[in-house]
Amino acid sequence: MIAERRALQAVVAIACLVPLSIGGISVVRGPGWLGHAPSIPTDLDSQFRYVSGIFLGLGLAFVTCVPAIERKGARFRLLGALVIAGGMARGLSWAMVGAPSTGHRLGLAMELGVVPLLMLWQARIARRRR
Repeated sequence: MIAERRALQAVVAIACLVPLSIGGISVVRGPGWLGHAPSIPTDLDSQFRYVSGIFLGLGLAFVTCVPAIERKGARFRLLGALVIAGGMARGLSWAMVGAPSTGHRLGLAMELGVVPLLMLWQARIARRRR
């Protein structure tokens, strides 16, 4: 059980690098770092940086789950539900506007695939701890 718990902790810690790095870069540089023209409307830039700040905060919140991950079930599920909700919104965008870039498709796979699997894994570790 200890090895499986440590494996989950390592996987979650590595996964946290995505929102920490992408969120941080996006807050500091805005949407321009994605290769968009510098003439982005100010309201769109503001919204992009706001959502990026939430993404960064989400990564930090997941980091707090890594120590004693087997006891952080409620927090882990809440954070996971937020990620899944974002993935569903991204999926709606794909359906309504069209396919996003490869990076955003990978994000969708994380949001609707990897995160739910991590939630199930965390629940398994928590059950085995009891």
